[in-house]
Amino acid sequence: MQMLQNLLPVQMHWQLLAVLSLFCQMLILTLAVRKRRESWRQDCRSCLLCSRENGCLRCSERLFLYLRRDGILHHGSCLHSCPAGHFGLRGKELNRCMKCKAPECERCFNKDFCTKCKIGFLLFKGKCFKSCPEGTFAQSTDCVEGCVFSVFGFWSEWSSCQHNGLSCGVRWGFQSRTRELSRNTPEEKETLCPPQTESRKCQMKRRCRKGKRKNEKKQERRNAQKKLKLFGNRTITNPPWGM
Repeated sequence: MQMLQNLLPVQMHWQLLAVLSLFCQMLILTLAVRKRRESWRQDCRSCLLCSRENGCLRCSERLFLYLRRDGILHHGSCLHSCPAGHFGLRGKELNRCMKCKAPECERCFNKDFCTKCKIGFLLFKGKCFKSCPEGTFAQSTDCVEGCVFSVFGFWSEWSSCQHNGLSCGVRWGFQSRTRELSRNTPEEKETLCPPQTESRKCQMKRRCRKGKRKNEKKQERRNAQKKLKLFGNRTITNPPWGM
C-alpha cells in the first residue's frame, strides 16, 4: 500500500510533463503555421498572381520571377534583380531569373557567357578559370590577353613626315611613333607586351628647296643600286629612280 502511494506522485509527474510537452508542440506548430501565412501574404505583395503553396506565379513587367527550390516544390518570388548565379531574361509574357550554366560563375550575361566569377576563379572571355590560360596573365579578377595600358610608358615624339623616303615633293606622307614598356614592367609580361607603334597621315611640303630634291634623288639611286645587288643579274625593266 505504501509503495502504491509512493508511485502515484511519480506517475502524475510524468503525465504532467507529457501534457506540457504536447502543449508546447501544438503551440510551436500553431506559430509556424501563422508565420507561414504571414510570410505568404508578404511574399504575395509584389506578385500579380500568387498561391500559398508555390508563392509568386506572375510578376509585374518590371520584376523578374525567381523560383527557389523548397524541398520537392518551387517557391516563387518577384525581384528587381536576379540573385548571384542567375541572369534576368525578359520575355513578352514573363521575365524570369535563369541560372548560369557554370557553377563557378557569380554573374552572367546569358547562360553561357559569364561576366563575374566567384572568389578563387579568374574571368577570361566569358569563362571562369582556376588559373589563367597560356598567353594570358592575371589582372585583378580577370585574365588579360596581351597587354594592358598600365604596363606601357610614354609615347615617343612623332617622326618626320615622309613618303617613300622623301620629305617633300608630294602632298601626303606618313609619320609614326612608338611606346615602349614601362621600366617597372614584370619580366613575365615583357614577352606578352611588345612595344606599340602607330602611324598617321600627314601633309608634306609640296615644293623642295634647290639642291634638296637632287640629294634625295641621289639617295633614291643608291637605294636602287643596293636593290640591284640583292637581285643579282636579274633584269629590271623599270628602274626605281625612273628615267
